[in-house]
Amino acid sequence: MSRSESLPAALLVLRVTLAGFFLIWSVEKILAPELALRVFETFYFSSPSTTVLIVIGVLQTGVVLAFLAGVLKTWTYGLLLAMHAVSTASSWERLINPYEPPNHLFWAAIPVLGALVALFLLRRRDTLLTLRLGARRRV
Repeated sequence: MSRSESLPAALLVLRVTLAGFFLIWSVEKILAPELALRVFETFYFSSPSTTVLIVIGVLQTGVVLAFLAGVLKTWTYGLLLAMHAVSTASSWERLINPYEPPNHLFWAAIPVLGALVALFLLRRRDTLLTLRLGARRRV
């Protein structure tokens, strides 16, 4: 594989694996809202109803699937980055004390955040297996 082919392939790997990671969390809100409720109560200090959690899960799943398809990259990559940044920030207490179990697991959010930033910055180069909806032709 040449250098020019390796970047799009690497970005595809990032996009697919990140989408898989986020689908776990978005689909959980739909299939097991009681688990998502505990997360909201612990990290977001709110207790949304099951209906609200399912709606959030459906909307997030839509964003993740659009991200996976590479559609409207500025919006979908940016939304996923923003959602994960808020999620990571909400667990700041766990991040500053990584050696108290199970806090070290929260550090997995940091390289995921870094991967999202990198993918957002390189979104125009992420072309392998993407849909072209909303794309403009450049002259």
